[in-house]
Amino acid sequence: MDTGILILRLLVGLLIAGHGVQKVSRRLGGRGLDGGAEEFRADGFRGGALTALAAGGGQIGSGLLLAAGLLTPAAATGAVGVMTVALTVKRPHGLWVQNDGYEYPLVLIGTATALAATGPGAWSADAALGLAPYPAWWAAPVLALGVASGLLARLLLHRAGPTTHPTP
Repeated sequence: MDTGILILRLLVGLLIAGHGVQKVSRRLGGRGLDGGAEEFRADGFRGGALTALAAGGGQIGSGLLLAAGLLTPAAATGAVGVMTVALTVKRPHGLWVQNDGYEYPLVLIGTATALAATGPGAWSADAALGLAPYPAWWAAPVLALGVASGLLARLLLHRAGPTTHPTP
């Protein structure tokens, strides 16, 4: 079981962190901080570079913490939060990713919540520091706080009205 949790943590954590790197740099196919700011403006968000830095930083931080299995409930809450924002952006397109839908953010939200429920496993920084195991009930506050923080960010930073998307 610990091997499976390790693989899941590494896969999901590093993908979330990589997505954040794309928002703030030209690495991993990113368009730099200016490109990240443009993406958020096109999706109807205020703040430009600051919004891109906050989102990218949140993704990098929560993703790396998840991958390491360090402060797993906090890491999972951060991942759920940033992916909730992504889900709200993709929601008008429907569920499926081939239509630019919210399938992928939903999978990451579910996976982060599942990791909060199972804990980071024996091969984790939490276990090495004596912080794990966490009780399974942590999954409920992780999901609730993550979704609430994502919805609050959306409410505070999103402009009303139509937006246009840049061409790739």
